[in-house]
Amino acid sequence: MTGDEQLAIIIPALREVAARIRPEQLGSPTPCSEFSVAGVLGHMTSLGSAFAPMFRGKPPADDDPAPASGQELRRFDEAMLSLLEAVQSEGALDRTVTTPGGPMPGHVLARLVAFDGVVHGWDLASSTGQRWQLSDDLVEDVDGFARQAITPQMREGEAWGAEQDVDPDATPMQRLIAFAGRTV
Repeated sequence: MTGDEQLAIIIPALREVAARIRPEQLGSPTPCSEFSVAGVLGHMTSLGSAFAPMFRGKPPADDDPAPASGQELRRFDEAMLSLLEAVQSEGALDRTVTTPGGPMPGHVLARLVAFDGVVHGWDLASSTGQRWQLSDDLVEDVDGFARQAITPQMREGEAWGAEQDVDPDATPMQRLIAFAGRTV
C-alpha cells in the first residue's frame, strides 16, 4: 500500500476523532508526553500545513501562526484536508521533498506521515475516550515500513521514544504503538 493510499484512510479517521473531541478535553494529557490533546492537534496542524505545499513542489509557508483559542479543531481539519489533497496531487510521490531532516522522496515522506498519523491518532483517541480503529492490514503495513525507516537517531528527539515491550498476543496496533515508544 502506498503512502497516499494509507493517508486516504488515516486522514479521514483522524478527522473523525478530532470532530468528537470536546473543548474541555483539549488540555488533557496524551501518551505523547510532550503534548496535551491541543498540543498533538497543533503539532499535526503545523506538520500538515508545512508538508502540503512541499508535496505540491512548493516551499512551506512561513511560520504558521498559532491558532486562536477554540480554533484548534477547525485548523486541524483544514490542514488535514489540504495535506490529503497535496499527497494525492500529480507527482507528489515522485518528487524529492526538502524536509528539516534533508531531502527525501515524496513516497517515503508520505509513509512517514502515515506512521505519525496512526500513532498520533491513537494518542488523541486514547486521551479522549474514543476508539482508534484501523484495519490490521493497514497497521501492519505502516508498522513494517516504520521498523525499516525509524533509526535510533530519530528516537533521540521528541517524536518517538524507546520501543516498549508488548505481550506476544498483542494486536497489530499495540505492537505499532509500543514500537513508537508508547506504553500500551
